[in-house]
Amino acid sequence: MILGLTGGIGCGKSTAARLFEARGLRRIDSDALVREVVLALPEVRAALRARFGDGALLPDGAVNRPVVAARVFADDASRLWLQDLTHPHVLALWRTALTSAPAADWVVEVPLLFEARLENWFDFTVCVASAHFQQLARLEQRGLPRALAEQRISKQLPLAQKIELADFVLWNDGSPDFLTAQIDRFLESLPVAR
Repeated sequence: MILGLTGGIGCGKSTAARLFEARGLRRIDSDALVREVVLALPEVRAALRARFGDGALLPDGAVNRPVVAARVFADDASRLWLQDLTHPHVLALWRTALTSAPAADWVVEVPLLFEARLENWFDFTVCVASAHFQQLARLEQRGLPRALAEQRISKQLPLAQKIELADFVLWNDGSPDFLTAQIDRFLESLPVAR
C-alpha cells in the first residue's frame, strides 16, 4: 500500500507522516529529498545559478535556499520552472525507494500532490487539514513572517480543494492525541491487508 500524504503548508503533514512511520509505514519526505538530494545535484545547482545569478548559491556551492525561495514565491513563472526542474528528480527517487520494497506499506509526503497531478502514484490520498489561523500560527512559530506565510499559502491549491480531492482527511486542529487517534482509526479502516 502506498499513501500519498498532502495538505496545506503548516497543517501538519510531517507530524502525520511521523505518526504513520511510527506505526510501521516506510516514509518518504519529498521536501527532504529536494533539500538533501536534488538541490545537491550539480546540474540543478548550475540551472539555479543560470536562472537566478550567483546569489542563488552560497560560497561553498550549496543552494542559498532563502534567496531562491524569495524569487520563486514572488514570481509564478520561476516557481513553475523550479518545479519542472526538481520534480523529475524527486519522482526518480520515489521510484527507486518504492521498488526497493514493493511489499512494504509506504507514506509519501507530497505538498503539491494534486497541483502536480500525482494521484495515480498512490493507492489512497490523505489530506492533513487545519484552520487557516492554525496554519498561520504554526508558520509564524517556524519564524516565517505573516506576510510571507500568507504568500506561500496562496501559491498552493486552496485547502478546500485538496480536501475535496483527497480520499481521506485528517483534521489537525486539536491535540496530538486527536491526530494520533484519527491515524489509528484510518489505518484500521483500510480495505487492504497490512
